Amino acid sequence: MIEKLRDIALRREDLETQLTDPAVYSDPQRLRTIQKELKDLHPITTAYEAYVQAERALQEAQSMLHDPDLRELAQEELAAAKTELERLERELTVLLLPRDPWDGRNVILEVRGGVGGEEGALFARSLLRMYTMYAQRRGWKTEIISLSETELGGVREGSLLIEGEDVFSRLKFESGVHRVQRVPETESGGRIHTSAATVAVLPEAEEVDVEIQPKDLQIDTYRSSGAGGQHVNKTESAIRITHLPTGIVVECQDERSQYKNKDKAMKVLRSRLYDLERQKQTDAQASDRRSQVGSGDRSERIRTYNFPQGRVTDHRIGLTLYQIDAVMDGDLDGLLDALITAHQAQKLQQGEHGS
Repeated sequence: MIEKLRDIALRREDLETQLTDPAVYSDPQRLRTIQKELKDLHPITTAYEAYVQAERALQEAQSMLHDPDLRELAQEELAAAKTELERLERELTVLLLPRDPWDGRNVILEVRGGVGGEEGALFARSLLRMYTMYAQRRGWKTEIISLSETELGGVREGSLLIEGEDVFSRLKFESGVHRVQRVPETESGGRIHTSAATVAVLPEAEEVDVEIQPKDLQIDTYRSSGAGGQHVNKTESAIRITHLPTGIVVECQDERSQYKNKDKAMKVLRSRLYDLERQKQTDAQASDRRSQVGSGDRSERIRTYNFPQGRVTDHRIGLTLYQIDAVMDGDLDGLLDALITAHQAQKLQQGEHGS
């Protein structure tokens, strides 16, 4: 590990030297590449510098042990340096784990109302709001791609584009079935109902990632309609694209422009096709996907939101938080940090077992 860290430190020095060359600043693409690599290396090199300092402190404390007047102080400093070295070693081991190739991607997040009818659709609306508020907290940009609403304001299905730094690395564990237990507003008897919504988190695909042949597409246009079937406009601006080889259907009616709706629908289609390939790779790498925190299995029940008890439980890692209002207002870092830590622990364990 130390040899690898030394190589990374040398690489950083090389990149910093390149930034002193005026020619780099006349090539924006090269400049961005260097700056991004430096940014990616920064957490590792910072931790490595701290590790070197802790090693130096350990050696100084060991040399002080021979002086009877300084022995007690030396033992305290020795213990502190050993603790710091162990902490930094664990941190560096995690930082050196292979990064998921999709982690830096933007995300298309899809939410669908599931079992529970109207209550499931209302919960889907709550989840869309939750993720939008979380994105705002992170300084990410959001854009609604498509939204199909019910008469009571629920969401049959909705797609949200989330753009920002390392969005997929934070949200990739949200795919699956989210279950809610609460008393619906329409329930006069005060009984608790259980319903659900499904979330799919897709890394945004670029045109170079997926080649789509025009002959593989069936494109239909229709009039946009709002809740209850009322026409939003009188032109056929809504778009439905069917990818014939896979049967994937994407609809978009959010924009008044047919061109814009088609552009958004193609963005979703590319990302769904890209995600199919990504899932195949994940399946090939994982001997048992159900043991993986980040399996992304759409049918897996991953979390329960129990409103009467004020708790949110993530079933994959057995974590329960009694702060449902904060979570629904987009305070997701407690859940997501725990999921990321569990995922890293799995990867470390797999590394130890040579898998």
